[in-house]
Amino acid sequence: MKRIQGKIADPIKRKIFNGEIVFENGKIKEINRVDKVPNRYILPGMVDAHIHIESSMLIPSEFAKLAVRHGTVATVSDPHEIANVCGKEGVEYMIENGKKVPLKFYFGAPSCVPATPFETAGAVLDVNDVTELLQRDEIHYLAEMMNWPGVLNDDPDVLAKIRAAQKLGKPVDGHAPGLKGERAKKYASAGISTDHESFTRQEALDKLEAGMLIAIREGSAAKNYDELIDLLKDYPGKMMFCSDDKHPDDLIRGHINKIVSRTLAKGFDLFDVLHAASVLPVQHYKLNVGLLQPGDPADFIVVDAPEAMNVLETWIDGEPVFKDGRVHIGEIDSTRINNFTPYEVLPGDFKLKSEKAGQHIIVAHDGELITGSEVGNLEVKNGEVLADPERDILKIAVVNRYEKQPPAVGFIKNFGLKNGAIASSVGHDSHNIIVIGTTDKYLSRAVNLIMEHEGGISAVHGDKEDVLGLPVGGIMSDDSGEIVAAGYERLSNTSREMGSTLKAPFMLISFMALLVIPSLKMSDKGLFDGEIFEFIEQ
Repeated sequence: MKRIQGKIADPIKRKIFNGEIVFENGKIKEINRVDKVPNRYILPGMVDAHIHIESSMLIPSEFAKLAVRHGTVATVSDPHEIANVCGKEGVEYMIENGKKVPLKFYFGAPSCVPATPFETAGAVLDVNDVTELLQRDEIHYLAEMMNWPGVLNDDPDVLAKIRAAQKLGKPVDGHAPGLKGERAKKYASAGISTDHESFTRQEALDKLEAGMLIAIREGSAAKNYDELIDLLKDYPGKMMFCSDDKHPDDLIRGHINKIVSRTLAKGFDLFDVLHAASVLPVQHYKLNVGLLQPGDPADFIVVDAPEAMNVLETWIDGEPVFKDGRVHIGEIDSTRINNFTPYEVLPGDFKLKSEKAGQHIIVAHDGELITGSEVGNLEVKNGEVLADPERDILKIAVVNRYEKQPPAVGFIKNFGLKNGAIASSVGHDSHNIIVIGTTDKYLSRAVNLIMEHEGGISAVHGDKEDVLGLPVGGIMSDDSGEIVAAGYERLSNTSREMGSTLKAPFMLISFMALLVIPSLKMSDKGLFDGEIFEFIEQ
């Protein structure tokens, strides 16, 4: 029998009282009021309502060691990234590795592998594969339905996946950037219950009115908190918090607890905030996560004050996983999984042959997944279109990592590199290698570093070369979070030495091949317009 005392914030009865929690065998037996308690608060544990663990560049067991420091007890995790690389075997890898640690990972069945037919992925999950996954007890929902055109156009395979989840009583997550009005209603009416892609207040309002729940996203690249947080006042029962993508350096500094403290500082009601951070995701996804009620799993956190969300202790199933400033999760044996065909690329592979000076240019926006599009005149020399670093117009290429193919080459602005190149095999959604740089020589050097490590992020300029290897699926490391975060920070600093002023250049580059987010992106098959879902001729 274990006991803990403090000021208990009951998220269901919505009141704070001096109390004692009595628990054994991982369950809360009783909660009693007492007169005097230590000056600390006991809150329900935090739940990330939508995250890709792979984007932390850490395997689940290493992710857990960082997340519990910040009061995270569970995640609603879409293994979409590893599934695009390794298929069902990749999903199985995430489930089995996650089982080795106390943090509660609730995985979904990836609904869109590949995300589109306009890119080369490492695997395909058809209707039968998705249905088979959904039938597993370890799979708790149908993960984000990125193929919103398929939903709107009644694509039979898309609708079959949704029906498979509904038949099993499992929720269906959405992914519908920009959908409003009647299109949002049609999307929701297919049975899709959540969305984390709203960029504007009006877009989120339309989805709320269509019956969807909204997850306010504040990740390393996409940050929609400022635009959406006021909706919590009017729709407190329909909002959740999520990170979607959290890079390792960010995860070291905080997780959902940072969103909570930021929201409380704005004057929002504590219990509305706890409903978004804990209650709603637990109830909506039917998670076996405690909410400080008798009979619940003994999952809770201890903080000095809710406003600061300085986590002192994190308990999962009645055991302290973070206490006294230390993580109480031991070393975990892990294996590796990958799908990578390394080969050498040459500077000449990145030449863009054309007689057209007017070229479509991807316009990147710091902190946003969406991109702009413009046409700019570039120098054409001997039938080759040249980059223009002086005007911050650089070459971007996507190199197929699964089979040897010529790179797809185009142009991008706002990365700011003056001399050199950065590259990443974390390239949503198919995780081919994305590279941006000033010269073809730098592009080839940056890509070859990743080829040599069968996955990673790299930076080259002058005689300097650096790489952080990601040997698990080409998108994750099995090193500790501290080691990976240090490598990521080092490479980010190198990119800034090369002239980039972006907050998170390696996070942003990873989304430049995300075709389902408008407007202009680059696939390994060519330049792609996400507004009309068609390739653009260069």
